Amino acid sequence: LSGLDPAQPYFQGTPIEVRLDKSDAEFVDVIHTDSAPTIPYLGFGMSPAIGHLDFYPNGGKQMPGCGKNPISQVVDLDGIWEGTRDFVACNHLRSYKYYSDSIIYPDGFLGYSCASYNVFETEGCFPCPKEGCPNMGHFADKFKGKIKNDFVKLYLNTGEAKDFPLWRYKVTVTLSGKSKVKGHVNVALYGSGGNTRQHQVIKGTLQPGNTYTSFIDAEANIGAVTKVKFLWDNNWINPTFPKLGAATITVQSGENG
Repeated sequence: LSGLDPAQPYFQGTPIEVRLDKSDAEFVDVIHTDSAPTIPYLGFGMSPAIGHLDFYPNGGKQMPGCGKNPISQVVDLDGIWEGTRDFVACNHLRSYKYYSDSIIYPDGFLGYSCASYNVFETEGCFPCPKEGCPNMGHFADKFKGKIKNDFVKLYLNTGEAKDFPLWRYKVTVTLSGKSKVKGHVNVALYGSGGNTRQHQVIKGTLQPGNTYTSFIDAEANIGAVTKVKFLWDNNWINPTFPKLGAATITVQSGENG
Protein backbone atom coordinates (compact mmCIF):
# COMPACT_ATOMS: atom_id res chain seq x y z
CA LEU A 1 0.00 0.00 0.00
CA SER A 2 1.57 3.29 -1.12
CA GLY A 3 0.50 6.53 0.58
CA LEU A 4 0.90 9.58 -1.67
CA ASP A 5 1.15 12.45 0.83
CA PRO A 6 -1.67 11.13 3.05
CA ALA A 7 -3.92 13.90 4.37
CA GLN A 8 -3.10 15.95 7.46
CA PRO A 9 -6.30 17.94 8.22
CA TYR A 10 -8.63 15.82 10.43
CA PHE A 11 -6.25 12.83 10.23
CA GLN A 12 -2.90 13.74 11.83
CA GLY A 13 -2.76 12.70 15.48
CA THR A 14 -5.89 10.54 15.26
CA PRO A 15 -6.12 6.83 16.25
CA ILE A 16 -4.84 4.30 13.71
CA GLU A 17 -8.38 3.16 12.87
CA VAL A 18 -9.03 6.59 11.35
CA ARG A 19 -5.89 7.21 9.30
CA LEU A 20 -3.35 5.34 7.19
CA ASP A 21 -1.13 3.08 9.33
CA LYS A 22 1.43 0.32 8.79
CA SER A 23 -1.08 -2.18 10.21
CA ASP A 24 -3.31 -1.60 7.15
CA ALA A 25 -1.24 -3.85 4.86
CA GLU A 26 1.67 -6.26 4.77
CA PHE A 27 3.84 -3.42 3.48
CA VAL A 28 3.06 0.32 3.65
CA ASP A 29 5.33 2.92 2.05
CA VAL A 30 4.61 6.64 2.29
CA ILE A 31 5.79 9.72 0.35
CA HIS A 32 5.51 12.95 2.40
CA THR A 33 5.67 16.08 0.22
CA ASP A 34 3.52 18.71 1.96
CA SER A 35 3.96 18.15 5.69
CA ALA A 36 4.30 21.77 6.88
CA PRO A 37 1.58 22.69 9.44
CA THR A 38 -1.83 23.36 7.85
CA ILE A 39 -1.98 26.67 9.71
CA PRO A 40 -0.36 28.97 8.65
CA TYR A 41 1.42 27.13 5.79
CA LEU A 42 -1.52 25.30 4.20
CA GLY A 43 0.26 21.95 4.42
CA PHE A 44 -2.10 19.21 3.23
CA GLY A 45 0.02 16.17 4.17
CA MET A 46 0.88 14.64 7.53
CA SER A 47 4.38 14.70 8.99
CA PRO A 48 4.67 11.68 11.38
CA ALA A 49 6.11 8.41 10.09
CA ILE A 50 3.15 6.04 9.72
CA GLY A 51 4.34 3.28 7.35
CA HIS A 52 7.08 0.67 7.18
CA LEU A 53 9.08 3.10 5.02
CA ASP A 54 8.43 6.86 5.15
CA PHE A 55 10.11 8.99 2.48
CA TYR A 56 10.62 12.74 2.97
CA PRO A 57 11.89 14.08 -0.39
CA ASN A 58 13.57 17.49 -0.04
CA GLY A 59 12.71 17.37 3.68
CA GLY A 60 9.02 16.70 3.06
CA LYS A 61 7.72 20.29 3.35
CA GLN A 62 8.69 22.47 0.39
CA MET A 63 9.33 20.87 -3.00
CA PRO A 64 11.75 22.47 -5.50
CA GLY A 65 9.94 24.06 -8.42
CA CYS A 66 6.86 24.81 -6.28
CA GLY A 67 8.06 28.29 -5.35
CA LYS A 68 7.85 29.57 -8.93
CA ASN A 69 5.93 32.76 -9.50
CA PRO A 70 2.21 32.21 -10.18
CA ILE A 71 2.36 33.32 -13.83
CA SER A 72 5.06 30.84 -14.86
CA GLN A 73 3.38 28.08 -12.89
CA VAL A 74 -0.13 28.68 -14.23
CA VAL A 75 1.12 28.82 -17.84
CA ASP A 76 2.61 25.40 -17.21
CA LEU A 77 4.17 23.14 -19.86
CA ASP A 78 1.38 20.66 -19.23
CA GLY A 79 -1.32 23.27 -19.80
CA ILE A 80 -3.20 25.96 -17.93
CA TRP A 81 -5.41 23.55 -15.96
CA GLU A 82 -2.48 21.59 -14.55
CA GLY A 83 -0.52 24.77 -13.91
CA THR A 84 -3.40 26.38 -11.99
CA ARG A 85 -3.93 23.25 -9.94
CA ASP A 86 -0.21 22.99 -9.20
CA PHE A 87 -0.12 26.58 -8.02
CA VAL A 88 -2.80 25.81 -5.43
CA ALA A 89 -1.47 22.44 -4.24
CA CYS A 90 1.94 22.03 -5.88
CA ASN A 91 3.77 20.37 -2.95
CA HIS A 92 0.87 18.01 -2.26
CA LEU A 93 0.62 16.92 -5.91
CA ARG A 94 4.35 16.29 -6.25
CA SER A 95 3.83 12.92 -4.52
CA TYR A 96 2.05 11.33 -7.49
CA LYS A 97 4.50 12.94 -9.97
CA TYR A 98 7.45 11.40 -8.11
CA TYR A 99 5.62 8.08 -8.02
CA SER A 100 4.95 8.06 -11.76
CA ASP A 101 8.60 9.01 -12.49
CA SER A 102 9.73 6.16 -10.22
CA ILE A 103 8.12 3.63 -12.58
CA ILE A 104 10.32 4.89 -15.43
CA TYR A 105 13.49 5.04 -13.26
CA PRO A 106 13.69 1.78 -11.25
CA ASP A 107 17.17 2.74 -9.94
CA GLY A 108 16.14 6.30 -9.01
CA PHE A 109 14.89 8.05 -5.85
CA LEU A 110 17.19 6.29 -3.37
CA GLY A 111 16.10 7.15 0.18
CA TYR A 112 18.84 7.53 2.81
CA SER A 113 17.92 6.45 6.34
CA CYS A 114 18.55 9.45 8.58
CA ALA A 115 17.49 11.10 11.84
CA SER A 116 16.42 14.29 10.04
CA TYR A 117 16.77 16.22 6.77
CA ASN A 118 19.43 18.46 8.38
CA VAL A 119 21.51 15.38 9.21
CA PHE A 120 20.99 14.07 5.65
CA GLU A 121 22.73 17.23 4.36
CA THR A 122 25.88 16.22 6.32
CA GLU A 123 28.04 13.10 5.96
CA GLY A 124 26.13 11.26 8.68
CA CYS A 125 23.87 9.22 6.39
CA PHE A 126 26.09 8.56 3.38
CA PRO A 127 26.63 6.21 1.55
CA CYS A 128 23.87 3.57 1.62
CA PRO A 129 24.46 0.73 4.13
CA LYS A 130 25.50 -2.69 2.84
CA GLU A 131 21.88 -3.86 2.47
CA GLY A 132 21.34 -0.86 0.19
CA CYS A 133 18.82 1.99 0.23
CA PRO A 134 15.14 1.60 -0.67
CA ASN A 135 13.76 3.32 -3.77
CA MET A 136 10.95 5.79 -3.14
CA GLY A 137 7.83 5.05 -5.15
CA HIS A 138 6.81 2.05 -7.21
CA PHE A 139 9.80 -0.14 -6.35
CA ALA A 140 9.86 0.52 -2.58
CA ASP A 141 8.60 -3.02 -1.94
CA LYS A 142 11.93 -4.45 -3.16
CA PHE A 143 13.11 -3.50 0.35
CA LYS A 144 10.30 -5.39 2.11
CA GLY A 145 12.40 -8.09 3.76
CA LYS A 146 15.16 -5.75 4.94
CA ILE A 147 13.31 -3.50 7.42
CA LYS A 148 14.70 -3.78 10.95
CA ASN A 149 13.38 -0.71 12.77
CA ASP A 150 9.87 0.14 13.86
CA PHE A 151 9.76 3.26 11.68
CA VAL A 152 12.29 4.10 8.96
CA LYS A 153 12.55 7.76 7.91
CA LEU A 154 14.23 8.23 4.55
CA TYR A 155 15.52 11.43 2.95
CA LEU A 156 16.50 12.38 -0.60
CA ASN A 157 16.49 15.35 -2.97
CA THR A 158 14.63 15.62 -6.27
CA GLY A 159 14.74 17.85 -9.34
CA GLU A 160 12.59 20.95 -9.83
CA ALA A 161 10.71 19.54 -12.80
CA LYS A 162 10.31 16.32 -14.73
CA ASP A 163 12.45 14.22 -14.80
CA PHE A 164 12.57 14.28 -11.00
CA PRO A 165 15.09 11.62 -9.87
CA LEU A 166 18.60 12.67 -8.77
CA TRP A 167 21.55 10.46 -7.84
CA ARG A 168 23.72 11.47 -4.88
CA TYR A 169 27.52 11.62 -5.04
CA LYS A 170 30.12 12.82 -2.57
CA VAL A 171 32.85 14.86 -4.23
CA THR A 172 36.13 15.60 -2.43
CA VAL A 173 38.52 18.11 -4.03
CA THR A 174 42.09 18.91 -2.94
CA LEU A 175 43.22 22.19 -4.50
CA SER A 176 46.64 22.98 -5.89
CA GLY A 177 48.11 26.39 -6.67
CA LYS A 178 50.36 29.10 -5.24
CA SER A 179 48.05 31.56 -3.49
CA LYS A 180 44.60 31.58 -1.94
CA VAL A 181 41.81 33.33 -3.81
CA LYS A 182 38.10 33.95 -3.36
CA GLY A 183 35.69 32.36 -5.80
CA HIS A 184 33.86 29.14 -6.52
CA VAL A 185 34.65 25.69 -7.91
CA ASN A 186 32.34 23.70 -10.20
CA VAL A 187 32.66 20.02 -11.04
CA ALA A 188 30.94 18.04 -13.82
CA LEU A 189 30.94 14.23 -13.78
CA TYR A 190 31.18 11.96 -16.81
CA GLY A 191 30.55 8.23 -16.71
CA SER A 192 29.55 5.06 -18.52
CA GLY A 193 25.88 5.72 -17.69
CA GLY A 194 25.69 9.43 -18.48
CA ASN A 195 27.06 12.91 -17.76
CA THR A 196 26.03 15.73 -15.42
CA ARG A 197 25.94 19.48 -15.77
CA GLN A 198 28.34 21.62 -13.70
CA HIS A 199 27.62 21.53 -9.95
CA GLN A 200 29.12 23.99 -7.48
CA VAL A 201 31.13 22.22 -4.78
CA ILE A 202 32.99 25.11 -3.08
CA LYS A 203 32.28 28.82 -2.68
CA GLY A 204 34.32 31.33 -0.69
CA THR A 205 38.03 31.23 0.12
CA LEU A 206 39.93 28.73 -2.04
CA GLN A 207 43.14 27.69 -0.28
CA PRO A 208 45.64 25.53 -2.20
CA GLY A 209 46.46 22.37 -0.25
CA ASN A 210 43.08 22.32 1.46
CA THR A 211 40.53 19.57 0.89
CA TYR A 212 36.84 20.41 0.40
CA THR A 213 33.91 18.00 0.44
CA SER A 214 30.42 18.49 -0.96
CA PHE A 215 27.43 16.47 -2.10
CA ILE A 216 26.16 16.56 -5.66
CA ASP A 217 22.62 15.47 -6.44
CA ALA A 218 23.19 14.64 -10.09
CA GLU A 219 20.57 14.37 -12.80
CA ALA A 220 22.06 11.10 -14.11
CA ASN A 221 23.21 7.78 -12.71
CA ILE A 222 26.69 8.14 -14.18
CA GLY A 223 27.82 4.54 -13.52
CA ALA A 224 31.60 4.10 -13.63
CA VAL A 225 33.35 7.50 -13.62
CA THR A 226 35.34 8.09 -16.79
CA LYS A 227 36.17 11.80 -16.46
CA VAL A 228 35.76 14.74 -14.10
CA LYS A 229 35.73 18.33 -15.33
CA PHE A 230 37.08 20.93 -12.88
CA LEU A 231 36.38 24.65 -13.37
CA TRP A 232 36.94 27.58 -11.06
CA ASP A 233 36.13 31.26 -11.26
CA ASN A 234 37.03 34.19 -9.01
CA ASN A 235 34.04 36.29 -10.14
CA TRP A 236 36.07 39.35 -11.03
CA ILE A 237 39.16 40.31 -13.00
CA ASN A 238 42.31 39.74 -10.96
CA PRO A 239 45.38 41.49 -12.44
CA THR A 240 47.71 38.84 -10.96
CA PHE A 241 45.98 36.07 -12.99
CA PRO A 242 46.05 33.45 -10.22
CA LYS A 243 46.12 29.81 -11.26
CA LEU A 244 44.27 27.11 -9.40
CA GLY A 245 43.99 23.40 -10.09
CA ALA A 246 42.84 20.16 -8.52
CA ALA A 247 45.54 17.93 -7.06
CA THR A 248 42.96 15.16 -6.57
CA ILE A 249 39.22 14.71 -7.01
CA THR A 250 37.47 11.75 -5.42
CA VAL A 251 33.90 10.80 -6.39
CA GLN A 252 31.94 8.40 -4.19
CA SER A 253 28.59 6.97 -5.24
CA GLY A 254 25.86 6.96 -2.61
CA GLU A 255 24.31 3.82 -4.01
CA ASN A 256 27.21 1.41 -3.38
CA GLY A 257 29.89 3.50 -1.63
